[in-house]
Order: sequence, then C-alpha cells, then structure tokens
Amino acid sequence: MQYESSTSKGGVVVKQIIKIAGVTLAIAALLAPALVSAAVLPNPTPPLSGQGVTLSEIEALIQRIAEFLIIFGVIIAVIFIIWGGIMWMYAGGNDEDVEKAKSRIWNGVYGAAIVLGVGVILQTLSRLITRSFFN
Repeated sequence: MQYESSTSKGGVVVKQIIKIAGVTLAIAALLAPALVSAAVLPNPTPPLSGQGVTLSEIEALIQRIAEFLIIFGVIIAVIFIIWGGIMWMYAGGNDEDVEKAKSRIWNGVYGAAIVLGVGVILQTLSRLITRSFFN
C-alpha cells in the first residue's frame, strides 16, 4: 500500500513539472519574435522625416473642423424647421399633427441656437487663447 501512495505522489509531481515546462515553452514561443526583432534592430531609425507639426497648423485644423461641424449643425436645424413647416401645411387642421409639427420646428430652432452658441463660445475661446481678442 505504501508503495502505491508514493508512486501516485511522484506521478503528480511529474505532471506538474510537465505542465510548468509546457507553459514555459509556450511563453518562450510567444516572446521569440520580439526577442529576435530586438536583436536585429540595435539602432532603429525614426520612420518619419521632415518638419514637425506647429501649433498654428493644429489651430487651423481645429478651426476648420469646428466650422464644418457648425455649418453642418445649422443645415440640419434648418432642415428640421422646413420639415416641421411642411408637416404643419399637411396637417389639415388635425391638432395632434399640428403639435408634432410645432415641436419639430421648435426643436430645429433650439438646435440652431445651441450650435450657434457653441460657435460663439469656440470663437471667443480661440481668440482668448491666441491673445487676439483684445487687439
């Protein structure tokens, strides 16, 4: 009996060693490409050449994006106002449809006001940051 219990304990230890060796080999296989590429490129060169991006270029890009979004928002608001007007014309005196049309028109007006307000805030912040607001 004692011989069997010592054999089973030894079998468990061997299985654990095999499991640890398998995990170690798997990790080594996953890390091998990184280790090889590190050995091949001792002094990597930068991938890009030329001049860096200036703050004025970033400012111009942000300004173009903001102007596009403001114009897009106003166009969508005008579309909602026109859509609401057309719905009101086709309501034919139906109070429920008239209320939906009024709601759509007011949502367009609110949207336009919010977009234009954001535009004013962005312009003011831009001028304050670039110190051209008080000149």
